[in-house]
Parts: sequence; C-alpha cells; structure tokens
Amino acid sequence: MEALERLAAELRGEGGLLAHAVRTPTAGADAELGRRAAAGPRTSEHPDDYALLVETIFEGYLQHYGEGRVVRPPDPELGLLAGDRLYALGLSRLAELGDLDAIAVLADVIASCAQAHAEGRDGDARGIWERGAAAIADGAAPGSAT
Repeated sequence: MEALERLAAELRGEGGLLAHAVRTPTAGADAELGRRAAAGPRTSEHPDDYALLVETIFEGYLQHYGEGRVVRPPDPELGLLAGDRLYALGLSRLAELGDLDAIAVLADVIASCAQAHAEGRDGDARGIWERGAAAIADGAAPGSAT
C-alpha cells in the first residue's frame, strides 16, 4: 500500500472530525517526497515508515498552504487544525524512530516554507521540501535542506 493510501486508512481508522474529511487519494497523486525520503541510507531500515511520515507532514503543510491530497475539510478553519494534527502525527512517528536529526530537518523545512510564503515566494516551497526529503534520505545534518 502506498503512503497516501496508508495515511487515508489510518486517519479513517482514528475516527473523529478528521476521518470525515478523508478522501481516497486520486490515481497518480504525487507522493514523490515520501519515496525520495525513503530511498536513502538513513532511512533504509524503515523505508515505509519514512515515506508515510514525510507524506503525513507534507499533507499537513498542504492544509495550511494549498489543497490536500488525502484530507479535504469542508471548512478552512478545520483545514488549519487538520494541518496541525498532521504535522504532529508525522513528527511523533519520527520521534518513535529516534531520528532527532530528521525531526530538526523537517522543522527547518516547515519554518523555511512558512517564511517563503510570508515573503511572497510561494514557488520556493517545493524546492525546500525536495531538499528536505533528500536530506532525510541521505542523513544530512539539520539546516542543510534550507
């Protein structure tokens, strides 16, 4: 099962408001960031976990700055709450793996994307995410993705 399908199934299984906003990911939905993060030496022992957690956090980002691929709340305010929940869910999974450097990388990614959006550089965000996924995969130090 691909990362986005796993995310949808897990969120539905949790129940609650977020579960009611879950949609089946469209065929061909982009999950490249998760695949990239899962393809490196740092992540080789838990590739499926890394793919899922990166896509979970990216889905949280999309709730704040775009349109989700899995979660489609009917209300923008619920979208912000969903984004926060997805950030927390992904980061807690990463903490369970004990990868503190990857937590720092993703915190840098989230902060750098927020800054880019605040400065009107929305187009920079995808590159920040791509560098972050590569840094997680390759074991790069925090700060190297931004």
